[in-house]
Amino acid sequence: MIAPLASLLSHATGPDQTRTGPARPFAAQPSPARSPDDALAARLSDDLVAVASGDRAAFARLFGHFAPRVKAYMLKLGMPAQRAEDLAQDTMLSVWRKASLYDPAKAEAATWVFTIARNLRIDALRRERHPEVSDDELLEHEDDRPRADELLDGDRRARRLRGALAELTPEQAEVVQLSFFADLAHPAIAERLDVPLGTVKSRLRLAMVKIRKALGDDDR
Repeated sequence: MIAPLASLLSHATGPDQTRTGPARPFAAQPSPARSPDDALAARLSDDLVAVASGDRAAFARLFGHFAPRVKAYMLKLGMPAQRAEDLAQDTMLSVWRKASLYDPAKAEAATWVFTIARNLRIDALRRERHPEVSDDELLEHEDDRPRADELLDGDRRARRLRGALAELTPEQAEVVQLSFFADLAHPAIAERLDVPLGTVKSRLRLAMVKIRKALGDDDR
């Protein structure tokens, strides 16, 4: 995947840069009332919309922002360094190919990109058929584990997330820590804490309600 991405990025700042769609004007500067975090989110969203029109410079900016973050996310979840690098490359190539599907009215750019990364990781686990990962655990990753895009949406949400975690009960904070940061499946958490599986899921569900509310996602 490195070759096609290198080709895209090598043309991003060259004199022959072209677009497949109409030229986009530069985005207006954010108003003084807009926070730096909101301004960054708006710029990333504008760049992603521009990529749908073939804007290679916009893609280069997105690549520079997201590729290292996606790789760090993969490493945090236990992927080997080279596999994390490959999945980051795959993610950004999918961003280039699927940018026309992005709707800024429905999700921020970071949420959309990390959803692609998360799904590619699940697909990779399925293909590789790791013996330590059961089909049930894969379904838990896909359905009711804390979503990567909710917890790793970038620096813009980090402060809110830390505040939300501080407001959890010790029991809720413990299952969030084990489920997301230690990447343990629910049955493994129940065994480690010596509590019923339903208790683990209940604590995690209540914790995620609080986290989503703190992050402003409770109305989505």
